[in-house]
Amino acid sequence: MPLQNRVTPLGDLIADPARGLVYGNRGCLHDESGRIRRRFDGKRWIACRLRFRDWHRGPLLQPGRFTELFFLDEATALAAGHRPCALCRREDYDRVRAIIGRAGADAIDAQLHRERTGRRPTVRLDELPDGAFVLRDDEAWLVRGGQLLRWTPAGYAEREPRRSGAVALVTPPSLVAVLRTGWAGLVPLLHPSAG
Repeated sequence: MPLQNRVTPLGDLIADPARGLVYGNRGCLHDESGRIRRRFDGKRWIACRLRFRDWHRGPLLQPGRFTELFFLDEATALAAGHRPCALCRREDYDRVRAIIGRAGADAIDAQLHRERTGRRPTVRLDELPDGAFVLRDDEAWLVRGGQLLRWTPAGYAEREPRRSGAVALVTPPSLVAVLRTGWAGLVPLLHPSAG
């Protein structure tokens, strides 16, 4: 039975056997038996590399430890409001910090927390960069070139033409600003199914 530690672009935690390309956490979300009991524990939501310094992560969801989370790709992690880890992805973290214009992790995390927990802004679809997510019919859709791709835990499914008009933005505005500069990070921005 799959663990409830896959993250959707909307920030929800689901159980699904599909594998992701990005690892992360937002504190200890599970109880001693491994059941998810809360959505987050603090404002620090990070996205990490799957492998770093040959660290072995041991059994998942250990009592009293942080809850290991998995994302389809970096676009999914950013949409959910996770920023790059300052340890295993220092270059990505420094770049995000410079673009967002905050002095350190606490300031970045506070800003992202406000954006994650506030109302979803309405934006013009034709003005969004590749990698941003929007909400259509209560589902998350990835902006990619002239198309929208529907997110699923296993990859991007159906595609539709990107049209102009107003949509609800899923990706926090600060992280959309990062996407506007292009992405050349240490983890894949998009899952191969987006190709």
